[in-house]
Amino acid sequence: MAEQSRGEQRVGLLNGFAAYGMWGLVPLFWPLLKPAGSVEILAHRMAWSLVFVAVALVFVRRWAWAGELLRQPRRLALVVLAAAVITVNWGIYIWAVNSGHVVEASLGYFINPLVTIAMGVLLLKERLRPVQWAAVGIGAAAVLVLTIGYGSPPWISLTLAFSFATYGLIKKKVNLGGVESLAAETAIQFLPALGYLLWLSARGESTFTSEGAGHSALLASTGIVTALPLVCFGAAAIRVPLSTLGLLQYMAPVFQFLLGVLYFGEAMPPERWAGFALVWLALALLTWNALRTARRTARLRAGIPAGAGTEAGTGTGTATGAAAGASVVVAGSGTVTAAVAETEAGTDAGAEAGTGTVVRGAAASGTTPVDA
Repeated sequence: MAEQSRGEQRVGLLNGFAAYGMWGLVPLFWPLLKPAGSVEILAHRMAWSLVFVAVALVFVRRWAWAGELLRQPRRLALVVLAAAVITVNWGIYIWAVNSGHVVEASLGYFINPLVTIAMGVLLLKERLRPVQWAAVGIGAAAVLVLTIGYGSPPWISLTLAFSFATYGLIKKKVNLGGVESLAAETAIQFLPALGYLLWLSARGESTFTSEGAGHSALLASTGIVTALPLVCFGAAAIRVPLSTLGLLQYMAPVFQFLLGVLYFGEAMPPERWAGFALVWLALALLTWNALRTARRTARLRAGIPAGAGTEAGTGTGTATGAAAGASVVVAGSGTVTAAVAETEAGTDAGAEAGTGTVVRGAAASGTTPVDA
């Protein structure tokens, strides 16, 4: 049994590395689709993603969720809103990469956990520990430093971070699995995308048939580039602890940052380094806080009988954040957020009495926002 468990964890880790690695390296893919413009690439991505996930759902025979969704107008409206938000996110990201702003795009996914925390406080009335407040404050200072350095706010980063955080919030309420979620959203995106592609073709401006079979194949493969990392992520989420996924998540923006600096040769003046350094400091605080909380919770679980915590404390304090558990953010092109709420029942005193519980949003409830 132990051997099987270790084997499952190895498989999970390999899938996690594959998912985050693909998301981290995706800036290398979008430039291959030129001379197609960003909007044409986005439309192909929306259309071909539906084709890919539809085939996947036929293969696994999972369709019951669709009928249930159609019978729930409020939930369906949230899916429509999620599709609109992720369309903005995808479009800005593709444009940013193909316009030479890979570093600024990576910053968006570095600050996304901080934005998620801020939204949790403002919209969900969540309570933060002092360390988390410090991280949010440092993140705000980083944006200010970058604004001064750029001469204007880093709007690409902020748009990506806020759109993806909003998407994650919506997806927590919709509560659909990763593949099902992508299928529902791309089904909504499909007709507008197809209409735009047909209009582009009628004007003689489509590159799908004018740039050769290789170019057509690359445009069609946008569906695979979107959905394949999600499949790998799903395989990882059910096999490895979410704390591990929370650490792996940083692979994607780190890879993108390194590609922007080392491969695409984007400039990194001192003020940009200063802004990134502040963001990394904020994330280090979040990660340290999350790991300390996880260790404390594990010790309490090992030493206190079941049920003791329920009697010891009531109320809930939710720690929301990337490493702290609010969302596992993946950058780029096909990203997934494992929206995970680490809920510690009771106040800090109650938690120390043994009330901590972890809700595995990605693996259990399926709240996995797709793509960034």
